[in-house]
Amino acid sequence: MTDTAISTSTTESVDEFAARARTWLAENMPRVDPDNPPFSVRAEQEYWDRAKQLQKRLYEGGFAGICFPREYGGLGLDYAYQKAFDVECRTYEMPLILNVPTFTICAATLLDMGSEEQKRERISAAIRGDEILVQLLSEPSGGSDLAGVITRADHKDGKWIVNGAKTWSTSAFAGDYGLLLARTDWTVPKHEGLTMFLVPLDAPGITMRRIKEVNGNEEFCEEFFDGLELADDAVVGEVNKGWEVASRQLFHERRAVGGGSEFASGTGAENAQEMPPDHVGLAEATGQADDPRIQDLAGRALVRRLVKEQLIEHIARSIPNGSLPPNAGTLIRLFHAETTELEVDTALAIAGTAGVVDEGGDLSGLMEIGVRYLSRQTGSLGGGTSEMARNVISERMMGFPREPAADRGVPFNQVKRGRQ
Repeated sequence: MTDTAISTSTTESVDEFAARARTWLAENMPRVDPDNPPFSVRAEQEYWDRAKQLQKRLYEGGFAGICFPREYGGLGLDYAYQKAFDVECRTYEMPLILNVPTFTICAATLLDMGSEEQKRERISAAIRGDEILVQLLSEPSGGSDLAGVITRADHKDGKWIVNGAKTWSTSAFAGDYGLLLARTDWTVPKHEGLTMFLVPLDAPGITMRRIKEVNGNEEFCEEFFDGLELADDAVVGEVNKGWEVASRQLFHERRAVGGGSEFASGTGAENAQEMPPDHVGLAEATGQADDPRIQDLAGRALVRRLVKEQLIEHIARSIPNGSLPPNAGTLIRLFHAETTELEVDTALAIAGTAGVVDEGGDLSGLMEIGVRYLSRQTGSLGGGTSEMARNVISERMMGFPREPAADRGVPFNQVKRGRQ
């Protein structure tokens, strides 16, 4: 394969691009059954290594970073080209786990807020399949109050010294660089004293541990920073204006979680937990296909799924043309979380006891539904909780008054925390 990423012509029509992609995919990418695809396991390094290999292949073929600017390794094409490629690659193995958070969140944030050097080096490396980017935002004591972070970065002798901890960092063990939000000024209100840093995860001063979830998964990590040293060029955006970067990052995360980002490449479920439950198949397997109550439950879930797909398309069109504000991406995030919970709840309701107890025979495989139920609410937490998403919609889209906050306008070193 030859490197054609730089020579791709932006005058090529969408149909011509799709035709060229169709030919290239058939000659270069592994075929899969889209109804029974090979799933990635985020907790296993081998799947990240495989994703990097596939990404390198896409880059060499000239089909990586379709909507990223050409100067940063992409093709600089319109979203219509990405959607056309997604249709063509449906029956091929794609590095889907690189979409979140590498491309749709981290690289997208760097594209908006990063320095020229950060964009040229980190975005390009991700598009080439050389690097994985992750987020280092949540903290053990912070909950959903991202602006209340207490990981600190002090500027001493021309360097930033970082001390503190982060947690629930998605797939951080596989990452090469992370976007880390730290407090750099304690004398101003909490939103005003933050700075975002781009951190190499193999740097001295970082200890990383895996977190074991109730379902046995170990995808998430916690990180401890003890005297981590960073140069000034690690700052993303401006010093003490990290909330602007974090806000943009959350904007991209909410769109990514809901499935509405132009920077995602490929389509379909990334892992088994994301595959929509087969409610009709469950009803038939449990002998309830003719039960009106079960039909009603399954029908409601299926209609909700269709509405979500239409909502994604509507918002994807409406934000670029200005008919909806950028915060409208939060609508996708909220609807996705609620739809996922409804679909899993419906699956368990149909499966009944077979979803939690191994009854043997043809129903033995239904216990996976019960395991999936244990993590059904993850979509309600990513990109901020669903409650926070409702606040964004009400306050920033509908113009409702903001919720009262006791720490608003108060210097952070005067804010009472814990048992104070």
